[in-house]
Amino acid sequence: MPEPDRIIRLRTVLTRTGLSRSTMYRKIAEGTFPPQIKISVNGAGWRESEINRWVESPASWSPRREGDEIR
Repeated sequence: MPEPDRIIRLRTVLTRTGLSRSTMYRKIAEGTFPPQIKISVNGAGWRESEINRWVESPASWSPRREGDEIR
């Protein structure tokens, strides 16, 4: 049974990617970085698997489509 995907917060995302906060949000707006997901009224995070996928290949990252296999 695969482990559930963890949700990671902003500081962890910035550390793992090496991006600045402004660059990360610009890339989200451009569609070249995984968008955050809402986890509470005032909180958001990122799926760890999506950040790992982006780190492996930033230039070829694209959002998953409905029905894409999750590894």
